[in-house]
Amino acid sequence: MSRAELSPRSAPAVPGRPTRRRLLAAAAAVGLAAVLSGCAASDPLAQQARAGDNKNYVAGDGSVTEYAKDSRKPPVDFTGTLYDGTKVSSKDFAGHVTVLNFWFAACAPCRLEAPELEALHTEFKPQGVAFYGVNLRDEQGTAQAFEQSFKLTYPSFNDKDGQVLLAMSGAVPPGAVPTTIVLDKQGRVASRVLGQLDKGTLKALITSAAAE
Repeated sequence: MSRAELSPRSAPAVPGRPTRRRLLAAAAAVGLAAVLSGCAASDPLAQQARAGDNKNYVAGDGSVTEYAKDSRKPPVDFTGTLYDGTKVSSKDFAGHVTVLNFWFAACAPCRLEAPELEALHTEFKPQGVAFYGVNLRDEQGTAQAFEQSFKLTYPSFNDKDGQVLLAMSGAVPPGAVPTTIVLDKQGRVASRVLGQLDKGTLKALITSAAAE
């Protein structure tokens, strides 16, 4: 018997039995239908993050680092500009726990964690905890569109010049977005989350810093 006779391609289709090509087409159609029906209004970049593609950003591993009070570095020192033109100095953070979230609009995990950041901001605002985004790439229109899309009510620094990032050298690896920093009431780095945050974990880090 020749090799050609053994080839699956030369085997005749059995009447009433789906061919392999038809089975693959049917499976693809089912998968596509599931995506369209379940994710029609969802965010494609958020889906990319769930898939773990790590496109257009340096993905953190989700690791959490807490720094003991007696081992923390001196308070961060910078002055930045919010997208509305307001100048904000890190000295303004004194006496309050402050959360800094480094992000940009095309960062897929940033989109996944945005609603959780807003929820925590709403929860901790009465306790005086301040939230700021630090946007590393976007023009004002892009950043504001992101904020409106995810209904973010806390402001963001326009940090395309890298001044805030530079001040956080050693705590925020260049390009590792998202990264979330919790500053204690003295403005020192108390904890850090590299990569997409877990809401419960960040809540515990904020609560711990606020209790000091």
